[in-house]
This record gives sequence, C-alpha cells and structure tokens, in this order.
Amino acid sequence: MKKNERIKENTFLKGIVDGLPICLGYISVAFAFGIFSVSNGLTAAEAVLISMTNVTSAGQLAAVPIMTLGGTLFEMALSQLVINLRYALMSVSLSQKLDSSVHLADRFLIAFVNTDEVFAVASSKKEVGKTYMFGLILMPYLGWSLGTLIGAVAGSILPAAVISALGIMIYGMFIAIVVPAAREDKNVLFCVVLAVVLSCAFRFVPLLSRVQTGFVIIICSVAASTVAALLFPVNKKKEDNADEI
Repeated sequence: MKKNERIKENTFLKGIVDGLPICLGYISVAFAFGIFSVSNGLTAAEAVLISMTNVTSAGQLAAVPIMTLGGTLFEMALSQLVINLRYALMSVSLSQKLDSSVHLADRFLIAFVNTDEVFAVASSKKEVGKTYMFGLILMPYLGWSLGTLIGAVAGSILPAAVISALGIMIYGMFIAIVVPAAREDKNVLFCVVLAVVLSCAFRFVPLLSRVQTGFVIIICSVAASTVAALLFPVNKKKEDNADEI
C-alpha cells in the first residue's frame, strides 16, 4: 500500500464512513432497549444516560431488571463482569492494530466504544490510527444514543398495547443472533438448551425462584458455558488446519 493510500485509509472521514452502517444497525437495537427500559419503570432520561455511559447491549439489558427490582451493587458488578468480559479481550487484540499515534488516553476512549462490530471493522485493517478510530467509534456511539432516545420517548407516549408489541423486538434480536449459530453447531445448540433449562429451573422451582435476577443470569451463563467447554473442547490443531484449507 502506498503512503498516500494509507493516509487516506486512516482519516477521520474514512472512519465515519466505515462506522455509518454500524450506526444504522445500532439505532434499531437501541430503540428496542429504550422501549424495554421505559416499560420496566425507567424514565427516558435515565435510559439515555445508561446508553451514553455504557455502550453494551447485553450488559444494559441485564442491568435494567437488576436496577428496577432492587438488586445489589455486587450483583450488578458481577453480572456486568461476566457479560462484558469479552470486551477486555477484544481491546487487547485490537491494541495490536493501533499505530504510534494512539496514546494511553486515546486507548481508553477507543476501548469505551469497542463493540463487536467496531472490533470487526478495525481488525480487518492492517493498521489503524487515532483519527480513523475516533471517526469509527463516533457513528456507532451516536446511533446507540439516538436510538435509545427515540425508543424511550416513544415508550413514554405510545399506548400500552403498542409498547407491549414493540417490546418483542428485543427478544427477536437475541433469537436472530442465537438461532443461526445453534443451527450450524450442535455444541452451541447444547449450550443454549442447557442455559434455557437452567433459566426455567430458576423460574419455576420454588427454592431456586428466590434467587435474584442478576445472579440467575450469572449462574446460567457461566454454568452453561463451562459445561459446554468441558464436554466439547475446541480442537486447536483441527481449527488451524481448517483455516489453512
């Protein structure tokens, strides 16, 4: 790659262009989060504040019931650690792509909006600079915040029947994420089914139903993933050979 082409590739405008599709996708997901938050008792301002200070869809969705049902700070912290731990690993990996223009303070800011999609786009580049990354994370951040605002305001003024119908969007989103992966890999399917069975047990078994929502999320996710990892360990050698093919 020539020097002029690499400079063009690492511009702020190029980052905005690459981040625009992520922004548009986030608006719909954040809209569902806004509806979900208001329907669970939060105000529109509280929902938007959550999205502007925590750019993590699964973490935010898990946090709302904990807050509205009076969960403890420890419960909140532990659930967020389990759900969002992958972002720490993604940030470490992405740091290998950052050039010398990215300083320590810049890394903290980039890590704040280092979502799955941002990580995928940035990782596809050979090397990325500060200005490109700032452009790339700006659009998803604006889309996530704006989508939450629209959803929260809509949830505050729309009739209850409409809000209830729109609330299904958030479950549809997770179904769209989980089902394709489960259909392609029986190990993933086993993990999903086990998590569902455990969740149902915590819902319907009298003694287990006393466990708070946040801890149920933690127990089900950790237990299901641990059992699946023990029963179906990844064959690294086989995986490497498949990549070479």
